[in-house]
Amino acid sequence: MSEDCGHDCSSCGKNCESRDMHVKLREGSKVKKVIGVVSGKGGVGKSLVTSLLACKIARDGYKSAILDADITGPSIPESFGVGLSRAEGDGESLNPVVTDSGIQLMSMNFLLENENDPVIWRGPVIAGAVKQFWTDVNWKDVDFMFVDMPPGTGDVPLTVFQSLPVDGIIIVSSPQQLVRVIVEKAVKMANMMNIPILGLVENMSYVKCPDCGKPITVFGKSNIENIAQSFNLPVLAKIPMEESTSAAIDAGDVEGIRNDYLDKAAETVEALLK
Repeated sequence: MSEDCGHDCSSCGKNCESRDMHVKLREGSKVKKVIGVVSGKGGVGKSLVTSLLACKIARDGYKSAILDADITGPSIPESFGVGLSRAEGDGESLNPVVTDSGIQLMSMNFLLENENDPVIWRGPVIAGAVKQFWTDVNWKDVDFMFVDMPPGTGDVPLTVFQSLPVDGIIIVSSPQQLVRVIVEKAVKMANMMNIPILGLVENMSYVKCPDCGKPITVFGKSNIENIAQSFNLPVLAKIPMEESTSAAIDAGDVEGIRNDYLDKAAETVEALLK
């Protein structure tokens, strides 16, 4: 700990080896690996990547879970068709909502009287809720937990990185030119917090021509390979825009999506246990 330490760890980005801020799971809960899905800005598809990865991991025979850390803008419940579900508890703990394929979910929408009620909280309260999703939920023998982060580098990502034993993060981007700034912010924060970066995923990478199948770069030529090389990171996936994917998400059937775009990302995650 540095000599000028103010002893306010909640707002400190320094890595002090003399302290362990990780909070413990509830007794009886078990989570083997924690993967954060992050981005420097919103609207790039973090929730989509989170959902598809959790589904792929489950199909591969692992027990997966999603902690929806986007408290003010949760979209995970709708993607899985459980938007009207409520998390049941005994006053001291909560049970996650379990999807058809066995994926355990916890989201703020499971605690609201009406799913469209806004959550108008300040940052520290939101960060505290995310921490409680880790400590007060009965997570049952989870192999891989994916944390769907809100955009940016604010209170919630800081809380997750400091409080949860994050084994690695996946950074989601889009093809626009400003992506370098987006990625760089996320990379720098992870490096400051000593969190391993598993790789980059580019969403909305292209559109397949309906006639010939040729990729059409709607947002211009991708620069993700050069960006990845500059940070010495692998590109784990390039996900196209597809009407079928959008329709499945809108119908709450993300578990029914079958494609191979995230196979490499899933292999990278699964290697953490192997």
